[in-house]
Amino acid sequence: MSSSIALLDSYPFAELADERTQSWPLVASPWNAALLLALYLLLLHFAPKWMASRQAFQLRLPLFGYNLFMALLNGYICLQLYTTSRALDYSLQCQPCKVSYDPLEIRLASAFWWFYISKILEFADTFFFILRKKWSQLTFLHVYHHSSMFVICWIVIKWIPTGSTFVPALMNSFVHIVMYGYYSLSALGPRLYPYLWWKRYLTALQLLQFALGLAWGAQAIVSRCEYQPWLSYTGVAYMLSFLFLFGRFYSQKYTKCS
Repeated sequence: MSSSIALLDSYPFAELADERTQSWPLVASPWNAALLLALYLLLLHFAPKWMASRQAFQLRLPLFGYNLFMALLNGYICLQLYTTSRALDYSLQCQPCKVSYDPLEIRLASAFWWFYISKILEFADTFFFILRKKWSQLTFLHVYHHSSMFVICWIVIKWIPTGSTFVPALMNSFVHIVMYGYYSLSALGPRLYPYLWWKRYLTALQLLQFALGLAWGAQAIVSRCEYQPWLSYTGVAYMLSFLFLFGRFYSQKYTKCS
């Protein structure tokens, strides 16, 4: 029995995990992350079949509450990442990782944990699409975005809730304030639609985020920053995939000839 447990608890680079966050909820075991991802994919497979013979739900009040909460949560995360990284005098260009029990460092790691939790909560985006029978929203881009960001954020809180990781997390949380703010307003109904003309600029803001993330990752590689080189290379490849997918979405939705 003990050997079976040891086998389940063994995984690549376990010895390199950040010791400060391993007792935090949903961090220590990779099986927690795997189970959450599996549940999300099962939801995608079975829930649309369950809804096929049912009427679509409106859910205006739940949508407003959820999106407003997500905007506020991302606002908190963004504020914590910004103020703590400034208090620690972190460099925007290159900040090596370190394991420190300084209260400010723990506060920064806590902001990363909430960032990870927010990606779990974002699975509800898909659930709401299914309940409202918004099938056109369940694209490869949507599923890839939510599932991959969840995995990456688990890796971050597990191994590197420190250093230069704060830069892409700060950008992402800021964009999500704007994004969920927009969705909370749109949930209030048609009377606000005339004031939501700026939806296309929301996608443009996301594209700007990916372009800045790509440039930031590239400069970290070129300058040989002492910050997890594998993450810089992974981040550049990830930003390229998003630039392609979101760029194609923007082109198809907003630049087609009428």
